Amino acid sequence: MSSTCLRLTALLLGAAAVATLATGCGAGDDGKTVTVNIGYQSKTINTVTAGTLLRDRGTFEAELAALGKTNGLTYRVEWKDFAAGPPLTAQMLAGQVDIGSMGDAPILVNGSKTRDHADVKSELIAVTGYNLRGSLNQIVVPLDAPAATLADLRGQIVSTSVGSAAHGMLATGLSAAGMTLDDVKLLGQDPAVGASALQGDQVAALAQFVPWPQKLVYDGKARLLYDGGSAGIPTFHAVVANERFGTRHPEIVTAFLTAQRKVTDYLNQHPLEAAQRVAEVTGLPAEVVYLYNGPNGLVGFDPTIKPQQVDALGTLLPFLKSLGALSDLNLDEFVDDRYVRAVYGADYETARASVAPPSTLTGTDSVCGGAVDGLATASEAWFADTATTAVARTPTCLLRRIAAAGGTVRAAYVPDHGTGTRLFAATATWVSDPGAGPDDRLLPFAIRADAQRYAAAHPGAAVIDYQAALTAR
Repeated sequence: MSSTCLRLTALLLGAAAVATLATGCGAGDDGKTVTVNIGYQSKTINTVTAGTLLRDRGTFEAELAALGKTNGLTYRVEWKDFAAGPPLTAQMLAGQVDIGSMGDAPILVNGSKTRDHADVKSELIAVTGYNLRGSLNQIVVPLDAPAATLADLRGQIVSTSVGSAAHGMLATGLSAAGMTLDDVKLLGQDPAVGASALQGDQVAALAQFVPWPQKLVYDGKARLLYDGGSAGIPTFHAVVANERFGTRHPEIVTAFLTAQRKVTDYLNQHPLEAAQRVAEVTGLPAEVVYLYNGPNGLVGFDPTIKPQQVDALGTLLPFLKSLGALSDLNLDEFVDDRYVRAVYGADYETARASVAPPSTLTGTDSVCGGAVDGLATASEAWFADTATTAVARTPTCLLRRIAAAGGTVRAAYVPDHGTGTRLFAATATWVSDPGAGPDDRLLPFAIRADAQRYAAAHPGAAVIDYQAALTAR
């Protein structure tokens, strides 16, 4: 183990952890077998194409086996699961991970911390999943909490992962409300710990990234107070690789991104099947996975690196610097799309420029009639004991479809009336608007305050709950 590796490992993980890593840091290949160490986050839904689903389908191993037939080498893949980006970065610094995936804020910290160490310097080489509005970061509060807006959190304890994109979302949201982070009592916690703290009434709110806020909403433990999409700042997860590893083994990095693209195509073409498999592997509710990964979902899966995403990194960078989480980072040097560009070939620029959802709801509305198309109103119901889902032109039509079916609904998905953000129909706040068209009289909102504002601005409109909406269809 090199002195640099020991020093960095001790700094990040503590001296007691060094002994457990000393045997592996900087380990070389035997000339015939090449070991590839992949770091991933199994429960972070929008990295599944470079982690959970990629591992489960064996696509990367298949690419390496084909590669081995051409060069006579044997490849062994070591998959390493992490709860979040920071510990994955620590392992990259220790030389234990060659390729990893994490969120945008941890990626910047990763690039900053590795940049001055040639043996572990990293580069951002592809994206996994993204949301250009920023709706992958959200703030939730207990169901019975009195808070209606972020301003109501003044002086309250808010749990978040310090230095994460969710932390940045919280700061941006508070700023828009005329507040700063100093106006709340910030508690730095891992997502799972923060979720437990919220359920135990130890914190007033939880500001976190995918999938924690919506899992709490689905479980009936919380309601949405603020959607990160309100700021309009893109958020995403991406793939980083050890630059020296890529120089030595460019064919492996290319094979990884080739496999990632294949799994991305599979997920976009078979979203329900993919969501169910991810749920089986991770233990997350399939209904929550499908909220994010399904058609019209919160996550768009696309490996290309888009200008909007790089711009978002530039917006996030000063915030992380202000926290002391990193010193600086040259994004022009850190972001390198040469590998993913090679994978796409002549199609890369077209794919990179596209921001259209890679998977959308289509079909025919069997109740209201007509084709289901577009993001603004298309809705979907997943009935129990069925292999497919049912689609509807509007949320109102979906409620009619649910009532007509008379069966158990695993989950129903509708777009927020104001933003189009996909949400659970059963946990939405609904507005009955008699002044709207017959197929548009029941309108879902992700945030109660938004529903109340709409009702106040439309004479005769009333805020109702899901059960009332089902009977008012």
